[in-house]
Amino acid sequence: MGFVKEFKEFAVKGNVMDLAVGVIIGAAFGKIIDSIVKDLVMPIVSAVIGQQDFSDKYLVLKGEVPKGTTLAAAKVIPETAIFAYGNFITVAINFFLLALVVFFLVKGINALKRKEEAAPSAPAEPTKEEILLTEIRDALKAKN
Repeated sequence: MGFVKEFKEFAVKGNVMDLAVGVIIGAAFGKIIDSIVKDLVMPIVSAVIGQQDFSDKYLVLKGEVPKGTTLAAAKVIPETAIFAYGNFITVAINFFLLALVVFFLVKGINALKRKEEAAPSAPAEPTKEEILLTEIRDALKAKN
């Protein structure tokens, strides 16, 4: 029974729950960024290079590959060395955009934290001693 109780305490701690939420949100961000790359950025890049599917770009370093062969088909040809740069560039753009979104997200959260810290807090309530001293001071002023 001790193991179950210990595991329950571990799983319900704030850090574990925060991590779980972070992983779920991170997966959703990944899908959003992937869509941005595929649906918004890559059409612009393909307009510049003249081809819609950028991830199928490659160079043949060794061997013979017939012109117009897809990347998947070129990789299975024996004794060939394929430099598949298109998919790498797509993933690099994806990473760059994800890092940019996370940067702006963290920058925004830090700005909110700074605003919160800069906001003046309400003055502290006077202690019993301060109240008593104030009453004594006021009583002495009233006698004079």
